Amino acid sequence: MADEPRIRVVLAEVAARRGPADPARTDLAEQTPVGEALVKGLVRAQLALALRLSLVVVTGLGALPLLFTVAPAVGTVTVFGMHLPWLLLGVLSFPFLVLVGAAYVHWAERNEQDFAAVIRRPGQ
Repeated sequence: MADEPRIRVVLAEVAARRGPADPARTDLAEQTPVGEALVKGLVRAQLALALRLSLVVVTGLGALPLLFTVAPAVGTVTVFGMHLPWLLLGVLSFPFLVLVGAAYVHWAERNEQDFAAVIRRPGQ
């Protein structure tokens, strides 16, 4: 080990090889007002998406009991040997919720990709 030459590392040389820092990434890392605004925009977009899809679920599933109360004849309809309320609320509500969940994941990932594209955009 004593025969190995010593290597001198200078931090300025390493930083110079990396190239100029991306201003948007610096804003995020240093939590500047611009970085905070970018993150708040992403959080607002995700919250708006969650609220819209929650409204879809509440409207879709909440309207069914209301329908069966307002029009009791609809509740007596039999499909495939099951009463319609049981079929809609007990069976078909789960695929509906899975579809809404899949849509949420897809759109939330798209929001995050848009956010990442703003961060990666050259020449800001």
